[in-house]
Amino acid sequence: MSAANVAFDAAPPARTTGGKRHTVLLYNPISTSPGKQRLPLSLLAVSAVIAADYDLEFIDGNLTADPAAAIIERAKATGAKLLAVTVMPGPQLRQAVPVCKAVKRALPGLVILWGGYFPTQHYETILRSDCVDYVIAGQGEAPFRQFVEALHHGGSLTDIASLAYNDAGTIRMNTRAPVIPLNGLPWYPYDSLDVSRYVGRSYMGDRVLSHNSSFGCPFACNFCAVVALANRRWIPESGERVASIVQHLHQRWKIDGLEFNDMDFFVQENRTADFAERLASFAGDSIRWWGLGRIDTLMGYSDRTWETMRRSGLKMVFMGAESGDDEMLKRMNKGGKSGTEMTLALVERMKHYGIVPELSFVLGNPPEPMADIEATIRFIRKLKQINPATELVLYIYTPVPQEGSILLEEATRLGFRFPETLEEWASDEWAKRAMRRDPGTPWFKDSVRRRVRDFETVINAYYPTVTDVRLRGGVRHLLQGLSGWRYRVGYYQWPYELKALQRMIHYRRPETTGF
Repeated sequence: MSAANVAFDAAPPARTTGGKRHTVLLYNPISTSPGKQRLPLSLLAVSAVIAADYDLEFIDGNLTADPAAAIIERAKATGAKLLAVTVMPGPQLRQAVPVCKAVKRALPGLVILWGGYFPTQHYETILRSDCVDYVIAGQGEAPFRQFVEALHHGGSLTDIASLAYNDAGTIRMNTRAPVIPLNGLPWYPYDSLDVSRYVGRSYMGDRVLSHNSSFGCPFACNFCAVVALANRRWIPESGERVASIVQHLHQRWKIDGLEFNDMDFFVQENRTADFAERLASFAGDSIRWWGLGRIDTLMGYSDRTWETMRRSGLKMVFMGAESGDDEMLKRMNKGGKSGTEMTLALVERMKHYGIVPELSFVLGNPPEPMADIEATIRFIRKLKQINPATELVLYIYTPVPQEGSILLEEATRLGFRFPETLEEWASDEWAKRAMRRDPGTPWFKDSVRRRVRDFETVINAYYPTVTDVRLRGGVRHLLQGLSGWRYRVGYYQWPYELKALQRMIHYRRPETTGF
């Protein structure tokens, strides 16, 4: 579809065609392995604002073997004008590009709209491709409603905030929309998809669903891609609203576990305490829950709030420890009062309440990646001594587009460059980089990668995860026995015997954990 006229074709203002409501298709590209699919929260959020007036159809790449064929079939059957797609780098981007290309070839008149933090950062590259017509940047609910109305009933593109489009070869981005308080938005349209297909099993329970109770993050860590999406804004649902939603999920789908996928669930202590108190009042500790937070924020919580969270069923918190070196934390712009000593204090505090810390680390940072890795390895050993239950997620530093990032400036100086086309972004090479497993940066040598992965193998055998209920006592003892000498003397090289054993046992390990 051409945006050269900077307006949609005018149409009668009726919301139906021949007595039938218009249909909007929503596509969630694949993001996880089979059986681990989670609710498409981003699509549920934006579709909530049009659900009263439009029919919604979700096509999920995690559940559909051939999403392109499914989209084409449903578009023809319903006469849909719009396909809305949420896209993150990695597996989602890899599938979204070829699927959207196939759909555009088969149905050139179907408008394809992308949203999410990858389109927010890279809208110019996306709109120079031949498969995406429009992008919405940042918080999408209000712009999406405007866009859908304009597409079906006529209106000017320049009036739609946060919309980017290709105007006869010139990429344009309209002024960003003001943020919308989440309490004023409708609940997710759960009845528009089969929620039961997303009920999963994890450490949280046997019937686990997910929710997103806030938009954005108020912080500006310079390795994080969310900064551009939210411009350091954090917009939460109230504790009362979150508790009401959880109660609904509990009553309707009998959940006993919940994962909050917020970028930071714990920004406001009073909101967290209010939610936890309400959850405990109607569920006791029968619903175990998990969320993401910051170390300095949570360390500032009162003992009373920690006790309330424990009583409400909080079992694990994911946090970015990021580095074992305080100077590197400053370079990362972690902000606040975070530091290595505070991280050690928090994992000890969480041990007291029986809540598992899940810590991510970004290793191999410039300008001296090996020195950075060694400092963080020493620190991890120290925190494991304090709280052996601490979960670890070890990433390799991969630059993200962020103005003013010291790490990105250093990477660029050393020769790092981002892809220039959408096809390059969707390649196997860049998919690995997006998952922070193999960044391919100029300074990152194979010996550095091996150092991280060998250490990961040893520590994960010496401290088998507490979250995998399949690991029995005998297996744990075997893993610890074989890895003990390596861990004690700090010899991590060539742990072939541990890798062979881990392939035989198939237990959950840090490389497959986390957000």
